[in-house]
Amino acid sequence: MPGLVRRPLVIWLLAALAVPVLLTAVLVPARAGTTEDDLRQRTVAALKARGIETGPVDFDGRDARITVPAGVDEGKVREVVAAVDGVRAVRIETSRAGTPSTTTSSTPEHADVPAFELGRTDRSIRVQAPMRSQAVKDALSAEVRQVLGPDREYDDRTTISADGLADATTLSALLRALAIGTGDASVRYDGDTVTLSGQVPDQATKATVGRAAAKAVPGAVVADQLVLPKPPKSAVSEACRTFPARLAQFSRQYRINFLSGTSIVNDASKPSVIKAAALLKSCTTVRVEVAGHTDNLGSPTTSLPLSERRAAAVKAELVRLGVTPGRITANGYGEAFPIAPNTTPTGRIANRRAEIRVLQGN
Repeated sequence: MPGLVRRPLVIWLLAALAVPVLLTAVLVPARAGTTEDDLRQRTVAALKARGIETGPVDFDGRDARITVPAGVDEGKVREVVAAVDGVRAVRIETSRAGTPSTTTSSTPEHADVPAFELGRTDRSIRVQAPMRSQAVKDALSAEVRQVLGPDREYDDRTTISADGLADATTLSALLRALAIGTGDASVRYDGDTVTLSGQVPDQATKATVGRAAAKAVPGAVVADQLVLPKPPKSAVSEACRTFPARLAQFSRQYRINFLSGTSIVNDASKPSVIKAAALLKSCTTVRVEVAGHTDNLGSPTTSLPLSERRAAAVKAELVRLGVTPGRITANGYGEAFPIAPNTTPTGRIANRRAEIRVLQGN
């Protein structure tokens, strides 16, 4: 019986000793992990507060291991980290050239540039932006007045703010580029994107404004919506404007006739072809049709191809005399459109002809 009593007592004593050991095994790593995370967060915050960007920040217990990119002052990093409450030791590692390092945070180059807008009209140049101080505001006013010109006014919508532009020259190149040209144009930065809109006089100015925007806000997205003016329609020359009337007068005065049954221009009509070529070369843009015709002595099956050959022969002669081939269309109409009775020799000669007329769409 005494032995039976001792065993439960021994078991209870062993259990009482095991519980603290188990609790220590569970809680100590958790507490250590929490301590390391806390030290890491406070160390990163301390470095950022001093404007120092490093690589990874790691802790083994209370011992810090900091990876420092080339060019960063290691002594300054060590001083800042050692001053963090709870840090026991600081180990600095320099990242090797060519080995990428991961920074604790990345800040865009344009993060320090506040939102702004520049605008140009025929009557004014508008600036809407926060300035760091009155001195910066005055310096920007001086920059604007250099590009205003005699016909524009300065529409000053600037304000003074602690997080405003620290230097007026940030917008100098943009102001000078935007001032070129007439009409409405603007440059607007919203914190992420620089949007260029409106009209510029030429491609060179468009490129200049784009480069100035990229320089004013380094690293920001530039959305270039600038447009160039549409080229003016070319003025119609006097020769082309009067061409239809001159061609109608030519057709009344001069005839192009053919020998019977052939596509040979008769001798009396050869000067007419020369005059027609000179008329066509006086306006090099107009397009015309050469229409071939016949009398009714042949059959319809032979008249149509004959009229086509007559039209082609006149086109070939005009081209030989210097008229661009693409301006001339040659078509045959057979005996379908007589201009005189086919009952007389004179009438049949008149119907064996080629006519030149302006095509629709010129």
